[in-house]
Amino acid sequence: MTRSQFLGLTSALLLSGCTPKAPQGGGAPGRETLEVGFLPVTCHLTCPVTDFASHTTTTGTTFESRRFTDWPTVSDALRTGALKATFMIAPMAMKLREDGVPCKIVYLGHRDGSTVMVRKDDPAKSLADLKGKTMAIPSKFSNQYLVLRKLMEDQGLKEDDLKFVEMPPPDMPTALAQKSIDSYFVGEPHAAKAELDGTGRVLYHAKDIWPQFISCVLVVRDDLAKEKPEVVKDLVRGIAQSGEWAETHRDEAAKVAAPKFKQKEQIIKFVLNDPGRVSYRQLTPSDPEMQKIVEMAVKAKILKAPLPLTDFLDRSFIPEKIEAVKLDVK
Repeated sequence: MTRSQFLGLTSALLLSGCTPKAPQGGGAPGRETLEVGFLPVTCHLTCPVTDFASHTTTTGTTFESRRFTDWPTVSDALRTGALKATFMIAPMAMKLREDGVPCKIVYLGHRDGSTVMVRKDDPAKSLADLKGKTMAIPSKFSNQYLVLRKLMEDQGLKEDDLKFVEMPPPDMPTALAQKSIDSYFVGEPHAAKAELDGTGRVLYHAKDIWPQFISCVLVVRDDLAKEKPEVVKDLVRGIAQSGEWAETHRDEAAKVAAPKFKQKEQIIKFVLNDPGRVSYRQLTPSDPEMQKIVEMAVKAKILKAPLPLTDFLDRSFIPEKIEAVKLDVK
């Protein structure tokens, strides 16, 4: 079976369960059900928390979090309509919109939460010290890549002074340990894993390069927003309230996320309890920071031309008041 045939078959199968519908199995009678895509990174932690909350509280929608491990598959699923809502790296969402995919950014997933790692025995003290080496990134359509390009420019490196390779985040710690790569920049807890395993050390936290760093955003397709606005409103409210809850219930949030992430709870706890490493507050995207990403993406030739903010940004679903969701995690 070719890749295109496989994707077509996968999309057809997913389409039967991705749109709002009368719930089956675990959904409550009379409630909408929506599948929401995520990767196992703490940038997306509010996705499994919202899933958990929707199954244990009386929200209007049942949310089913769907785990992916790489960005091309997420992009294909949103492009084809197999996913109606997903967390996604911000420049990729903008690129899809430029390519004509009817979707918009409706909220942020986090602040900070990404880390540049090098091998533990590497003496590098700056990005310039990695000249000539190989660095893994989650995608060239990521803010990690854009930030690294800016840092290279600031430190006098040329575009070809680092060799970038795109790699699924879960594969990066092993690649570093096996010396297949020299460094990587990724969302947690995939940096913390190498740190705790003793194979890697932190070179930079994202917040040290770009305070209140944004990696991922919540994206919905236009047809969902138009046909089921209350579902989108319920989703954004759920993500916002889950983030507020996670801020003060970090151990419990790790417990909820671990089985969905398929990761050890202790690693997620390590990240969430490291002060300032990742935050789930102030998640309304501002015009200046979205414009900054657009400009950096154009400079990197990810976007062909500047996109008007109104083409890809819709803040109308964000609640005016955000209170922590009430959860009982036993």
